[in-house]
Amino acid sequence: MKALAPDSIAAPFGAYNHGIDSGPAGRVIVTSGQLGLAPDGTCPEGVTAQAERCFANLDAILAEAGIGRGEVVRISAFVTRREDFAPYMAVRDAWLRDVAVKPASTLLIVTGFTRPEFLVEVEVTAVVPL
Repeated sequence: MKALAPDSIAAPFGAYNHGIDSGPAGRVIVTSGQLGLAPDGTCPEGVTAQAERCFANLDAILAEAGIGRGEVVRISAFVTRREDFAPYMAVRDAWLRDVAVKPASTLLIVTGFTRPEFLVEVEVTAVVPL
């Protein structure tokens, strides 16, 4: 993968790139949005714990596909409160710490999810090289 970071626009303000060139297309893995739900159906309190669970769920889906975080080309995330922006980004950045080429990333503030206890949802797209 190659980061797309033109000098003609402002640098990213987090652990992500403005764009990703995945090179020749391979297998594309697209996840559904993951909520902070544990395998037993419980949901932890707080955006940090929920974001950690979201990314743990994504790790499990990527592993099921036989890949890891390094193949992720895009992260889309949604939080319900502006004050959850920084805690979510801290979890995302920790999840990406050892990834050489950071994926593209979008974070939106939304009015809510299917249940009021859900504070964050995260989905990823990954490309498995040929």
